Amino acid sequence: MEQNAETHRAINTVWKIERPRLIAALTRMVRDISFAEELAQDALLAALKAWPASGVPTNPAAWLMQTAKRRAIDHFRHNSMAATKLEEVGRNIEIDTPDVTETLHEAMDDDVGDDLLRLIFTACHPILSAEARVALTLRLLGGLTTEEIARAFLVAEPTIGQRILRAKKTIAAANIPFEVPRGPERVARLGSVLGVIYLIFNEGYSATAGEDWVRPQLCAEAMRLGRVLTRLAPEEPEVHALVALMEIQASRLGARTSPSGEPVLLLDQDRSRWDWLLVGRGLAALDQALALGGATGHYALQAAIAACHARARRAADTDWPRIAALYGVLMAQNPSPVIELNRAVAVAMAEGPAPALVLIEAIKDDPTLKDYHLLFSVRGDMLSRLGRQEEAAAAFRRAAQLTRNGRERAYLLGRAEAAEQH
Repeated sequence: MEQNAETHRAINTVWKIERPRLIAALTRMVRDISFAEELAQDALLAALKAWPASGVPTNPAAWLMQTAKRRAIDHFRHNSMAATKLEEVGRNIEIDTPDVTETLHEAMDDDVGDDLLRLIFTACHPILSAEARVALTLRLLGGLTTEEIARAFLVAEPTIGQRILRAKKTIAAANIPFEVPRGPERVARLGSVLGVIYLIFNEGYSATAGEDWVRPQLCAEAMRLGRVLTRLAPEEPEVHALVALMEIQASRLGARTSPSGEPVLLLDQDRSRWDWLLVGRGLAALDQALALGGATGHYALQAAIAACHARARRAADTDWPRIAALYGVLMAQNPSPVIELNRAVAVAMAEGPAPALVLIEAIKDDPTLKDYHLLFSVRGDMLSRLGRQEEAAAAFRRAAQLTRNGRERAYLLGRAEAAEQH
């Protein structure tokens, strides 16, 4: 019994590591994500049946792949479209070809990376909605179950299931090639890939809804996906920059909440609780992005801002003028009221609340910010620091009405009450 339990633990470990590679390789072969998932699952079931008796094979990844390919061949032989489909994918699923029985970790012979990279670009295709890209990426590459994704995003499980199903059908119906695009299209699509990974990270770092302020599992999953991408696209500076940004920000997770779960803002955090190993890794990743010539990239600029905080062992040592300047560069590249709001916060720290409030007043009527709780939260903070407590309380209460996160709502209402008592 104990030996069987140990074998099952080994199978679970192998499955978690190899599942994305297995699905990616099978998708290249059969040109169908859903069918590739089914084949991978069949291989897992076969392993659960065979390995407790025979032992874990020397190369479990190759065993799983070989089993999945046999299932594929059997399927095509018995399917009404067998002849056509088997001829189309036959060379890809030849089970006796030596090179495919060695390891799934080997790179493909073309110049655009391996199957995992293809799978990432396919799952993050712009034809899909942002929500669908996130769900499909977490399912295929993160290995999260539909239930886990639903729980992480506080969405009903059937909703997530439908998003994933529709995404697969959309990809199939549009006949999207399973490849990494080249040239300008690759640059544009890489932005979509990075954006999906960062969306996943941000939902973990600052949950948009629910009672938890942070969801570390999502942060960890996004960072893992980012690290995978750095190995698959090592010459892309923005990939390294995104990893730098996530790792530096994730270093603060242990200090972002009090023991009872209340939010702790950056300037009030106990920096001894930051994960300095993650800080070091993040700074090294930023150096790599800069070495590749990516100093002015969108994620590189954000990582440089995060690095300013990370290099300050005390909040008082933060280089706020540099942070404000970096936000200025970001704003010039990609004008956005959200970036301007962040710049206003930096200006407040560098020069005081009065010039910051001027910047905020200039954007507060922007339609994209009308339901953005952080606009009212930041505005309330500036008004409070200027002694305009009644206005500050109203701003904090408006922010509390707009946020969907329970912890944040309680914090904002506390700020409103404190302002009213002054």
